[in-house]
Amino acid sequence: MEALPDLDSLSDQELRDLIRDLMDEEREVSYRRRILHGKIDILRAELQARLKKDVGEGKSPLHDIDVDKLAEILATRASPPAE
Repeated sequence: MEALPDLDSLSDQELRDLIRDLMDEEREVSYRRRILHGKIDILRAELQARLKKDVGEGKSPLHDIDVDKLAEILATRASPPAE
C-alpha cells in the first residue's frame, strides 16, 4: 500500500482527486470481495451437497481423511508441513 503524499503540498483539487481515486479503488476492491464471497458460498454449498449425498449412500463424511497422518500431526507440537 502506498503512503500518503505530503498533504500540505497538495492543492484542494489534488486532494479531491486523491479522495475520488481512493474511493474508486475501494469500490473495486469491495466488488471483488463480494464476487469472491459469492464463489466461496457456491463452493461450500456444493461441498455440503456432496457430503449429504455421501452420507445418504452410507459413506462416512471422513472417508477421504488420512486418519494416521492427522493423528501424527496432533501428536506433535510442530506445525504441519507446507504443501
